[in-house]
Amino acid sequence: MDSVQSPPDGFPTGALVSPAAERNALAILEVLKAHLPARGRVLEIAAGSGQHAATFAAALPGLDWTPSDPSPEARASIEAWRATAGAANLHPALAVDMLDQAFWPSEPLDAVVCINMIHISPWSAAEGLMRLAEATLRRPGGLLYLYGPYREAAVPLAPSNAAFDESLKARDPAWGLRDRGEVETLARSHGLALTLRRAMPANNLSLIFRRV
Repeated sequence: MDSVQSPPDGFPTGALVSPAAERNALAILEVLKAHLPARGRVLEIAAGSGQHAATFAAALPGLDWTPSDPSPEARASIEAWRATAGAANLHPALAVDMLDQAFWPSEPLDAVVCINMIHISPWSAAEGLMRLAEATLRRPGGLLYLYGPYREAAVPLAPSNAAFDESLKARDPAWGLRDRGEVETLARSHGLALTLRRAMPANNLSLIFRRV
């Protein structure tokens, strides 16, 4: 759920562009390559512009990659990026909303990927994400990948993250950087154990949870 804008010349017609997605895609891909299975089904939550989906599906051809976003504008952008990517394993976007279970997929998944969502949404969206992961990651070892900035009790908050947190709360008091420990506790209550914490560029974290 990165901030998006209209594309400059040279980008797919109808596509949105997220500068953050452009910056962090390759760093995230490095982590995904190391930890996702070689084959399986992946659902991406809050896929935003669709740039990540296009990049990851093209680089991970053994995975069936399905992006999703509750926003019709985002889904149109995802389709524009999908058409340009030409990756046979990249499927049309679903209208999945963490606040509405009516459109959640019911089929089993091997991985759920969620980038930059839980701090730009109410806590109930994080709760929904964990419920969805519990319901769809049915095999032990099924993976939930989260990326974004977090508060951590033992780590001083970077000034840039503190300013970002303030700007988010100014936009919506229900938004803001989440405490990593609270996210871990929530995940554990849904049968998911934290197996990786990796520092990423620009004071972000990659977190991997696995179904136990």
